[in-house]
Amino acid sequence: MHPALRNSLFLLALIGGQAVASTSHSLGIERKQYGESIAYDMNAAGQVAAVIKEKDGTAHAVFFEKGKLVKLELPGETESEAKRINDKGEIVGSSKKGEIWRAFIRTRDHGTQDLGTLGGPNSYGAALNQTGQAAGFSDTPERDWHAFLYTPGEPLKDLGTLGGRVSYASGINNQGQVVGSSMITDGTRRAFLYDAASGMRDLGTLGGRTSSATAINDHGIVVGASEMKDRRWHAFMHDGKQMIDLGAKIGFGDSFATGINNEGHVVGVVDTADLRLSFVWRDNKMTLHAAGKSLYLTNAINDGGQVIGASYDRGLYAATMPSNAIPFVDMGGNKILGFNLVMLLLALTIAIFRKRLKGLFFESKLFFRT
Repeated sequence: MHPALRNSLFLLALIGGQAVASTSHSLGIERKQYGESIAYDMNAAGQVAAVIKEKDGTAHAVFFEKGKLVKLELPGETESEAKRINDKGEIVGSSKKGEIWRAFIRTRDHGTQDLGTLGGPNSYGAALNQTGQAAGFSDTPERDWHAFLYTPGEPLKDLGTLGGRVSYASGINNQGQVVGSSMITDGTRRAFLYDAASGMRDLGTLGGRTSSATAINDHGIVVGASEMKDRRWHAFMHDGKQMIDLGAKIGFGDSFATGINNEGHVVGVVDTADLRLSFVWRDNKMTLHAAGKSLYLTNAINDGGQVIGASYDRGLYAATMPSNAIPFVDMGGNKILGFNLVMLLLALTIAIFRKRLKGLFFESKLFFRT
């Protein structure tokens, strides 16, 4: 994308941000005491799995409810993460003791359960369903990393790979289907779907070499991101038969889907060199929100329609956003064409006055972990 076009997008974000109130809502985790906070999941009761970060970036898992924060680390643990929470208030995550990370399921009232490993020293918890099944990844005795499935009362199940040495699980639904990414025989990574009947299945790509799945709903709809032929990244939704290109409905930037609920609403982020936006795909319509007035990170969407993540204002802070919030840009139907024409006109204007307008823009370091 031409630099002038990227800058025009950022200008429009500023204009749009002035036209409407912020669409995100801070959860109220005190910023003066902690450097940053990030919400990863919220259940039907409004209980939140989150992390708080020290000034040096060290993360600590917390349970947050009605303005009260409970740290989940046990004595001797120096770092931890809380990734998902179910309606029972169970939280899956990982904690570090010494140099070792271990996956856990932890509740405020019933303590901690170490999920063990696949034979190596480390494991990481990434996903949790309503029945208490969890998914994540662990090193093996050969020091490879494999996705795992945990079922209460049973040892960790090694989900294997798609032919390579490494796989990672990132999502699970209430049927026990697991999604993530796995190396294939040539060393590239592919999105996978695992179930007990079929094992691990390669979901393919949108034309590029690599893809990664991040979440799955109870209808078996998978979301994630795929590399394109031109090496850009597009968010996708896989309906069980084919991979649907959500990035094409956005029309610019690199896009990454990070969550889906049982209504089929998909959330994620869009990155360009100068700009980040969050997106919501629902009711066959794509809406975009400027990160400055909305969520900078979208980590999940629950069945109540709340998008969970973090906003940015001189640092990240845990926040949520209704999935039906007033959009920054509506990309439904043929509106994308008009949007792109407006962007081209703005690009021409900014190309002329670029030096004069330079002071109006700020830079942000953008990242996405797949």
